[in-house]
Amino acid sequence: MPIDTRSSYGASPLAGLSSGGLAGAGASHPSMGLPGVLGESQGMREVFRTTRQVAPSRACVLIVGETGTGKELIARAIHDLSPRSTGPYIRVNCGALTESLLESELFGHVKGSFTGAVDNRTGRFEAAHTGSIFLDEINSTSPKLQVKLLRVLQEGEFERVGDNNTKKVDTRIVAATNRDLLDEIDSGRFREDLYYRLNVVPIYLPPLRERREDIEPLVLFFLKRYGEQNRREMRKVHPEAMRKLREHDWPGNVRELQNYVERSVILGTGPELLVEFLPPQLRGEAPPRPIRHRGGGADFPSLTVELVRQGIRAAGANANDLHDRIVGQVERELIQQVLQACDRVQIKAAARLGINRNTLHKKLSEYRIDENAPGGPARNGDGGEAGDAPSNPRADDPISDDE
Repeated sequence: MPIDTRSSYGASPLAGLSSGGLAGAGASHPSMGLPGVLGESQGMREVFRTTRQVAPSRACVLIVGETGTGKELIARAIHDLSPRSTGPYIRVNCGALTESLLESELFGHVKGSFTGAVDNRTGRFEAAHTGSIFLDEINSTSPKLQVKLLRVLQEGEFERVGDNNTKKVDTRIVAATNRDLLDEIDSGRFREDLYYRLNVVPIYLPPLRERREDIEPLVLFFLKRYGEQNRREMRKVHPEAMRKLREHDWPGNVRELQNYVERSVILGTGPELLVEFLPPQLRGEAPPRPIRHRGGGADFPSLTVELVRQGIRAAGANANDLHDRIVGQVERELIQQVLQACDRVQIKAAARLGINRNTLHKKLSEYRIDENAPGGPARNGDGGEAGDAPSNPRADDPISDDE
């Protein structure tokens, strides 16, 4: 993720740091780093390339990434590298305000338009005239506001709350979301036409677990920062502590890493960050927090990756039965659910599973599925229970190779 190393970026620490520091600020090559942003991974290089290419244009940009990946820093870089850099840069968190307050915040209001409107107020779009406006958590906006946003995007005009006079603005819009907006469209929470107007140039910020090569430089950067802030001499990381930091999946991304390093500097002693200074989640003494995938869900391959990660971590570093722990547990659950869906008729379940009935017999016995089954024992499909011998053994399927 990006890390803010410049005072003009405010206090936000999230980003991916370029090894050249600020040397990339004047670089013109598309793959060069961004001002104040650290990252050497291929994913971040793609972010740098797209950001540099889109910045000089007037196009809308949609930045997509999990919480804590540094979306705001990329938005600011787009503004700073654009011809609008001398104009205002306005930030709005759309998820932090109610619908009525957000409408007034974005478009302004006139005196008396609602209770508490004691004077005219200029909205953020007017304030961003000739500059850029960054709309974070754009997925949080209501359908009513989405209509007004679409009009600003298409026509460059709007009315203040309670006013009939149309105002024109020249503002570049950069939006960000930690949700999959296509999923939001399918669920009826986001307008499809607004999505296509915002998503002219998408920029995907990869989570930290997808660019582990950036973890070490980020750790060292935060170690130096918080060592100086807290007057601590901690300047290096023990190899075992760095290994644990690299292997953690970072559901909170760079913001989580920043938090852990700061805590270690404050609570640790001596010149080196040791394993015992890390939180229990990294030491393996507490279960890791599950990763929340974009859109509130995930595709099957992503869920599989996460399941295996969690299984390996829960088993511990010394476990030598990972296949039984992970694959066996998944297989048991699969058989139970398919049996339930097939009314516990074994021959139907075997067909759904793609295995022969003898193999299913063995699995039922191996996993002791029938002993406490809520729907009673599985039935063969020929009138007997799963443990009974087939009425016509010669007609039964041969034992398959997967036994």
